[in-house]
Amino acid sequence: MNLPNKLTASRFFLTLAFLVAMFLEFSFHETVALVLFIAAGITDWMDGAIARRRGLITNFGILMDPLADKILTCSAFIAFVERHYVAGWVVVVVVARELAITGLRLLAASKQVVLGAEGYGKHKTISQITSIISVLVLVSYSNWGLVGRAVFGFALFGRPWVEWFTNLSLIVMLALTFTSGVIYLWRNRLLYLQDI
Repeated sequence: MNLPNKLTASRFFLTLAFLVAMFLEFSFHETVALVLFIAAGITDWMDGAIARRRGLITNFGILMDPLADKILTCSAFIAFVERHYVAGWVVVVVVARELAITGLRLLAASKQVVLGAEGYGKHKTISQITSIISVLVLVSYSNWGLVGRAVFGFALFGRPWVEWFTNLSLIVMLALTFTSGVIYLWRNRLLYLQDI
């Protein structure tokens, strides 16, 4: 297994560790979850960059990299609902999109076609990672002492600026998640329309 594929596989373990940190009640558990999620996000960037630079693109990477992304982000959003950080309908949009695209990729694979990630999908992933990190910062910065409160709790129109940023990042993420899913399904429509 080459280095990019090892980094992809490590994201599954980082996701598990992230979920443990989210659900176990211990001091600074949200901060630990934030650090683990950022580490997972870095592996997402590194595996693709290394694979392209070294010419190590494989079918495993093409299929498993987006799957690892989906498991990481969907796990985070589902955990957020359980912790009452975001509304349930937000997660429905995210998970429905990811299930639809995964189903399309499975259909393509059954026809010996490998569907890689597209530009819109990569922007969607970046927006999801950004919004998840923002939510985690919002729920944990008050535990970081005066520096955390000074940097992230600075008031903007009567509310901490990080709260405004989090709400905006969730709106952008929802728009990109929905739009990228529709575009992906439309561009690959022949895969499922020819069986009707």
